[in-house]
Amino acid sequence: MKPDDFEHKLQRQPLKAIPAEWRGEILTAADEVGTARRAVRGRLGEASLPNWFSTLNAQLSTLLWPHPKAWAGLAAIWILILAVNFSMRDQSQVLAEKSSPPSPEVIVELRQQQRLLAELIGPRDTSDADRSKPLVPPPRSERAEMVAV
Repeated sequence: MKPDDFEHKLQRQPLKAIPAEWRGEILTAADEVGTARRAVRGRLGEASLPNWFSTLNAQLSTLLWPHPKAWAGLAAIWILILAVNFSMRDQSQVLAEKSSPPSPEVIVELRQQQRLLAELIGPRDTSDADRSKPLVPPPRSERAEMVAV
């Protein structure tokens, strides 16, 4: 059955009337809800929180409507990144506080290793290529000749 055929079949069927007792129940329930809302607004004043919240909700819904699942996923990723960032920061501070200065034996061993390395490498000779030549400007008389020519 095609969708158009189904629509035509529905249009041909007569509408059934709503029972009268249902109408009374529906209107009574709606009136009770309206009375409760007016009472809440009266307690909160004119600038009520539900109005502010509903306005914010409407604005966010308009902004996020085209792809709400994508926005929710992006928000979840940011929350995860922030949680990991805070957890890593706390651990690094604790580790830095718990670390103790190196013992004298370790310092002596490091100095011995430095001396041994210096002996193996030997004295450092600077070659002529490593030495930088001072930049001496040419005499002013030569500059004048270059400009005049």
